[in-house]
Amino acid sequence: MQMSAFNAEEAPAPAGGYAQAVEVAGATRTLFVSGQIPADTDGAVPSDFRSQCRLAWQNVLHQLKTADMTLDNVVKVTTFLSERAYGIENREIRQEVLGDRTPALTVIITGIFESAWLLEIEAIAVA
Repeated sequence: MQMSAFNAEEAPAPAGGYAQAVEVAGATRTLFVSGQIPADTDGAVPSDFRSQCRLAWQNVLHQLKTADMTLDNVVKVTTFLSERAYGIENREIRQEVLGDRTPALTVIITGIFESAWLLEIEAIAVA
């Protein structure tokens, strides 16, 4: 499998650790990871955004591992934030987690199902 990132010169440049488009060639498996919430296996939810964001990413990692995949397989991430105010912290933690990886990315400000959750993260991965 080969992934290629694209950023058209005629469109705005991505701001912070993602690609405007990702092409996948030769993949044989596709994994759709449902929105991962900022809760642990006991249902505990941290009160601060940074802890919630790290926990939601940890849950994404658990789902990838269960399917024998890693962050290297992720081609698309969608993050749902409860408030625009979390945008910068979200970007910082996402870049911390993803490192040099640049999947396609969407961030949406919206109401979240459970009021204690400040975000959800979903992903698409290929192998």
